[in-house]
Amino acid sequence: MNYIDTHTHIYLDEFDKDRDTVIERCLFSQVNKLLVPDIDSHSRSKMLNVCEQYHSTCLPMLGIHPTSVHSDYEQELILLQNEMTKHACIAIGECGLDYYWDKTYINEQKKVLIEQFIIASAYHLPLVIHSRKSLPDLLALIKEYAYLHLSGVFHCFPGNINEAKILINAGFYLGIGGVVTYKNATMAAVVQHFPLEHILLETDSPYLPPVPYRGKRNESSYIPVIASKIAEIKNIPIEEVAAVTTQNAISLFHMSPSCCQ
Repeated sequence: MNYIDTHTHIYLDEFDKDRDTVIERCLFSQVNKLLVPDIDSHSRSKMLNVCEQYHSTCLPMLGIHPTSVHSDYEQELILLQNEMTKHACIAIGECGLDYYWDKTYINEQKKVLIEQFIIASAYHLPLVIHSRKSLPDLLALIKEYAYLHLSGVFHCFPGNINEAKILINAGFYLGIGGVVTYKNATMAAVVQHFPLEHILLETDSPYLPPVPYRGKRNESSYIPVIASKIAEIKNIPIEEVAAVTTQNAISLFHMSPSCCQ
C-alpha cells in the first residue's frame, strides 16, 4: 500500500528536534509523499528549505493563510506573486476564510482569497482551502468565480452532506483527517455518504491527531490510522482506501503515477 498525506506542516517548530525521524516513520508507514501548505511570508523560507532538504518526499504549496491576512495584505500578495515566478509548487494554499479567531479582516480575507483564485487559474493549479466558521461565504465565492474553472480540496472538510455535494459538483475534493475518528464527528457521516473517489487523506500535522493520539503531536505516520477509520465507516478493505485516495491525490495535484511507488 501507498499513501499520500495531502496536508502537513512538517516545517513548523514542533518538528525541529526530530524531523528526520518523523519522516522516516512516515515512510515506514508507507506514506511516501507529504504535501506541504504555505502560511505566509514569515514562514515561507523555512517551508521551502524543508521541502528542498526532503525533496524526494515533501512537495511545497504557495499561498496565504486567512489568519495571516491583516492590514499589510497587499504586501503579502506581492510577495506571493513574486514567489510564484521563482518556485515550482504543487498547489495554491493554504488559503481560505477563517472567522473563528478574528473577524476584523473579513473583507481583506475575501480579497486575498479571490486573488489566489486568480493565481490558481492562471497557473492551472489546484487550491487547498481552509474553512473555519466561514463555509457559506466560501460556497458563495466558489459559485461566483466558477468561470475560473477552479479545482482543489477543502482541507479538514467542516460541512455537512449537502455542502459537500455542492463542492464536489464544483470540482473539489474533501480533505479527511484525524477529526473523522472523533466521537460524534459529522465528518464520518460525510465519509459514509460519498464514494472514495471524492476523498483525500490528510493529517494537518502537528494539529488534529486521530484517536488514540489526541492530545499529542500529530504526524504523517498516522495516515493509516485515518485510512483504517474510513475503511471501517465504509465497510471496505483499507487497501481500497489507500489505492483510491492515493490516485485521487495524484490526479488533483498532477503528480507522476510513479511518484508514490
